[in-house]
Amino acid sequence: MTAGGRPPTTGPDRSSVHRPASGRRVGMLLALGVFLLAPITAEYLTGYDNTVGQPLELLGGLLILGPLYGAPALIIREVVRRTGRGWPSILLLGLAFGVVQAGLVDQSLFNTSYRDIDYWDDMMWPTYIPVLGISAYNAMTFLMGHMVSSIGAPIAVVESLAPRRRTTPWLGPIGLGVAGLLYVAASVLVYDDHVKTEQFHASAGQLVGATAVVVGLVVTAFLVGRRPRPRVDRRVPPAWLAGVLSAVALNGAVMLAPTWLAVAVTLVPTAGLAVLVARWSRSDRWSPGHVLALAAGALLAQAAVAFTVDPLGDVALVLKLAHNVILGLGVAGLITAGALALRRSRRGSCPEAPGRDRADA
Repeated sequence: MTAGGRPPTTGPDRSSVHRPASGRRVGMLLALGVFLLAPITAEYLTGYDNTVGQPLELLGGLLILGPLYGAPALIIREVVRRTGRGWPSILLLGLAFGVVQAGLVDQSLFNTSYRDIDYWDDMMWPTYIPVLGISAYNAMTFLMGHMVSSIGAPIAVVESLAPRRRTTPWLGPIGLGVAGLLYVAASVLVYDDHVKTEQFHASAGQLVGATAVVVGLVVTAFLVGRRPRPRVDRRVPPAWLAGVLSAVALNGAVMLAPTWLAVAVTLVPTAGLAVLVARWSRSDRWSPGHVLALAAGALLAQAAVAFTVDPLGDVALVLKLAHNVILGLGVAGLITAGALALRRSRRGSCPEAPGRDRADA
């Protein structure tokens, strides 16, 4: 009995009852963040389409682009986090998604006159590889773009907003199933539009080859990181420098013509950065802030380059500039919020656990 003569409370602690529900809500909000941010960074941030500066059309486009980009980003993120793997797996699966999207769904990877875009010939033929039926420049641009802008960067930004949930699952089986159905539905719509509106269709050999590449990337993604690598005491650069290197490596050839020189100027620094990051990420000094900085460098450089892009169709200059400024500032704001959240987490009383969860790269 208590001092007042009442029996002690034996029911469950209300805070513990509410905590799982609160955790689910946070997970759903984070999942929604990836679902919406992925199409924005994949399509809208560059501002190349004729919907630039048209808010209602851009919002309406999310009904297709959300499932097309956001759903696979969520699925990749959830599968990797549930299986205890890290960023190499996310990026490899992002690359596989790029091959699916550009090689199997809209087939822009093989198309020699996609959507009758007037500058398509300039992108296609200078680096055309006849035996594969692809442009090396287009393949590099499309696949790296999907890996970074469609998958990797939006996941990194949203994960930074909730550091304690950064490597935990956000969705249950039902949520994952819904995401999968949404992606399949959106892909079918895009493929159906391709069949009805494009004269070009990839050959059976191209489709089989693309499928084989996808399978190889997926298998590799699940083989990578099965055993946690031991941490070492190794110096790493400050996060801001990692971001600068990311921006330069991924966008170094943006002002060059789409030739083999542009391919080399992009792939060589990017490969070098990948080697450096693989080395740095084994250090116990590597942090989630470095991961966010790599994503920030890629996205902010993309936002800056967007000012030089001529949209398809007749888009007023003031609308184009407003589009570039608003989306650029929006992405910069999310990155800033993520950096502040990570800083608060580091200063908090509950430091991140050691091992894979600490660096996760």
